[in-house]
Amino acid sequence: MWPAIIVQELFKVLPDQFTAEPRVHLGAYFEIDVCAYENDVPPMPRRPFEDNSTGAASATWAPPQPTLDVDTDLTEQYEYEVLIFDQNRARQLVAAVEIVSPANKDRPENREAFVAKCAALLQQRVCVSIVDIVTTRNFNLYTDLLELIHRSDPAFSRPPLPTYAVTCRGVRVGAQPRFQTWAYPLVVGQKLPALPIWLSEDLAVSLDLETTYEETCRVLRIP
Repeated sequence: MWPAIIVQELFKVLPDQFTAEPRVHLGAYFEIDVCAYENDVPPMPRRPFEDNSTGAASATWAPPQPTLDVDTDLTEQYEYEVLIFDQNRARQLVAAVEIVSPANKDRPENREAFVAKCAALLQQRVCVSIVDIVTTRNFNLYTDLLELIHRSDPAFSRPPLPTYAVTCRGVRVGAQPRFQTWAYPLVVGQKLPALPIWLSEDLAVSLDLETTYEETCRVLRIP
């Protein structure tokens, strides 16, 4: 519900050419019966197909065996996000608000996937805001993101608090690329901050997280 409430709040402040959309994806979890492996039957070799125009048979190409064939779990990521597009630039993605879920922090591969996603967006000059109020997992994905560029934030001690809100963006100052953040460590009971959402290098709007969170709790009747 929170992404939808954020969209409603952004609607009040976004210029007309920008649109915000909520996205929620809960992954695809399924259970595989062990018998499915026991009863596996090797696929039958494919027969050559016949060219109806000449009556000649042409053999299909059979690829070699894979050089690596192992069990793995490519679990889909949980996503709670708001994406902002510039309609005047062919619906270009300009900003993303990523709300961290417990599933984003529960395993190393999930944390790495979340950080990689944020890094990829930043490389495309998309403003990325991360909101993490998950208190059950003691990891900080923002500081993990900074480690990718061999940087740290003095506002975050070691070990850093697991809850925070931050906006990140890449920008050029003259010919020099710069990485800028607006980061706020969060403490339980403390009000959530307002984050800048950059729509272009010189245009930003404010996202009031406290207002949207309180409205979400009110609508869902969460005390």
